[in-house]
Amino acid sequence: MAKLIYSAIASADGYVEDAAGSFDWAAPGEELLAFVNDLERPVGIYLYGRRMYETMLYWETAHTVPGQPSLVREFASIWQAAEKIVFSKTLESVSSAKTRLERNFDPGMVRRLKSATEHDMTVGGADLAGQAIKAGLVDELQLFLVPVVVGGGKRALPDGARPALDLLDTRRFTDGGVYLRYRLKTV
Repeated sequence: MAKLIYSAIASADGYVEDAAGSFDWAAPGEELLAFVNDLERPVGIYLYGRRMYETMLYWETAHTVPGQPSLVREFASIWQAAEKIVFSKTLESVSSAKTRLERNFDPGMVRRLKSATEHDMTVGGADLAGQAIKAGLVDELQLFLVPVVVGGGKRALPDGARPALDLLDTRRFTDGGVYLRYRLKTV
């Protein structure tokens, strides 16, 4: 059975985007990107909301941009190899390979998918991840906190959700960022 993992890069004060909707401050450096590539390599399915999908769609063609560093090309390859499911009521169609569109987030479908697949899955986008956390679907939380305080914006974790956490791993990066990996305990 696959695990469902919510992985997010957030500011030190817990936001995935600032009040203006920007996340330029979250661009991973070389050390962090190499670490992320290692974490993402075994993922078989990405679950996205519309906005996260539109952001991640860059990786469909990132390998064609001249002069891309090898770590960027590697992440593009990892992303392209995985299946993707986009949950959106407004998106007309998807334009990346190995991608399907679902109109509604269905916790039962995600549970069945977790049971039927051997590779781990990730959920991307704070809104969709919040729904998955509240539905009790998320098994693991991977937070990358960068040394920036943005003072407001979109929170990495949903309001009202209070899952119990069990710390599994930490890592400190030379740029001052930290990785925190938690198992969400069932209560």
